[in-house]
Amino acid sequence: MKRVLIALATLALAGTPAPAQQASDTVAPERATGRAAAGIVTATKHMVAAAHPLAAEAGAKILDEGGSAIDAMIAVQTVLGLVEPQSSGLGGGAFLVYYDAQAKRITTLDGRETAPMEATPTLFLDEKGEPLAFLDAVVGGRSVGTPGTVMLMQEAHNRWGVMAWKDLFAPAQKLASDGFAVSPRLAALVAAEGDRLKTFEPTASYFFGADGAPLKAGAILKNPAYAETLSAIANGGAAAFYEGAIAEAIVDTVRMAGQNAGVLSLADLANYRVKERKPVCVAYRALDVCGMGPPSSGAVAIGQMLGMLENFDLKALGRDNPESWRLIGDAQRLAFADRERYLADTDFVPAPIKGLTDKTYLGERARLLDGDKALGADAASAGKPEWDHAFNFGRDAAIELPSTSHFVIVDDKGNVVSMTTTIENGFGSRLMTNGFLLNNELTDFSFKTHDDGLPVANRVEPGKRPRSSMSPTIVLKDGKPLLAIGSPGGSQIIGYVAQALIAYIDWGMDVGEIVAMPHLINRFGTYDIEAGTDAEKLAGPLKDLGYEVKIGEMNSGLHAIELIADGLKGAADPRREGIAVGK
Repeated sequence: MKRVLIALATLALAGTPAPAQQASDTVAPERATGRAAAGIVTATKHMVAAAHPLAAEAGAKILDEGGSAIDAMIAVQTVLGLVEPQSSGLGGGAFLVYYDAQAKRITTLDGRETAPMEATPTLFLDEKGEPLAFLDAVVGGRSVGTPGTVMLMQEAHNRWGVMAWKDLFAPAQKLASDGFAVSPRLAALVAAEGDRLKTFEPTASYFFGADGAPLKAGAILKNPAYAETLSAIANGGAAAFYEGAIAEAIVDTVRMAGQNAGVLSLADLANYRVKERKPVCVAYRALDVCGMGPPSSGAVAIGQMLGMLENFDLKALGRDNPESWRLIGDAQRLAFADRERYLADTDFVPAPIKGLTDKTYLGERARLLDGDKALGADAASAGKPEWDHAFNFGRDAAIELPSTSHFVIVDDKGNVVSMTTTIENGFGSRLMTNGFLLNNELTDFSFKTHDDGLPVANRVEPGKRPRSSMSPTIVLKDGKPLLAIGSPGGSQIIGYVAQALIAYIDWGMDVGEIVAMPHLINRFGTYDIEAGTDAEKLAGPLKDLGYEVKIGEMNSGLHAIELIADGLKGAADPRREGIAVGK
């Protein structure tokens, strides 16, 4: 525990790498952990980078025992659901991008939540047909989709696991039973949530004391209900979650949530399935950047940005040049315009993925960047990619607020996991049962069903998966993995990951630098600049280029592992509590 407490104490200000972590007497000599002075941890065999030290250590222990990257993924996820419950857990969903070293191929698994079969397109409209206020829709059962994380863990283990399923839950079970120290981040988020987190008694009693005071950093928190849930899944597989007592408790919690009750049913849980999706890969500077396709918009939007920017010499311009950020910002803005019109769950609506990532189309879009000023509103509209058939959609009106978690793993055999996992908004629906929080993923759908008479692609439909910005990514060089990366952060995820890739590929920055560098993001016309960082120096020049600028907190959680000739380099975003651990 000493090593973990040191990790929590060395958190850095946004945009600045954390100071070096001192090894304690509990650290094996061959194990590298925390952050070196340059923000990088090195290893020769295997590595985990995750958002909480206890989760990273749990995954590393599985790898030390001969487990695969997928075995370690299960340990990491189950611990994160305990120690970082506001971000992900059994009650949520995830996207997995996986490199199979034996097959030499990328596979993506979609464990995204689904809308209940009783859901209707008007789920988030009031009696007057107007969209609900976001948090009015979030808090309660209305926003809860069918969780996918447990099924994703089992599906991945069936394919690529090597250790016994039951053993992978032991680290989280022990922590839940014995208790863990509440981190400063969790304590601060509980305090900030206040009354919303007290809406439902099981949630309130877990996160607040009998006197109503929120959890304090350093307090030892036990979760015996979570330990029991993990024991049931460990012994009975995913069926113990999707059928029987746990499933019944989930449904009762959702359907009995007062005035904002939901419509999730036992049939929704029993019928849930993980789906294998074709990865979306784009070429950039002789590398292949691969990620998750729809219902995620991440890989398509990042691919579009990179496809446009490949027409410009960002390396020569440099990272401190306002012209670089003009190009990056407006490329992102054009990608977001396409995203909100065309991307959604392709099991329900067609999407022109080939057209959106076509080099000719992106070359045409790149010509919009040839000027010397910020794009005007008319120019930054959706394009007209080539379709395999005729179709048209209206503009989306989905709201995505930052939460979520991300981790990366490389095992001894060179298998690679990049996984983004979420319950959507911080603390999800604020509903808790059996020791875990339930998601509010359905609010990632557009609240509007139509736009100027055209249907919105990302509208609510029964069984549909809401569009996401999660962007777990693996970069390949000559067919071999070079970099695994991703981040939480709502719709800002796309900008966080794209910026890190540009910094790594074009500007030659190392993994420690790319996860810590200040953020500048332009999704919808306003240029968001990370407060308290060197990025603020670009505010004036960007205003001169015609941008509206907003300075504020940008709380990414990037985790990255680079695969190099003689081993591995990893880093965790200093804005959060994570570490990289390797051997």
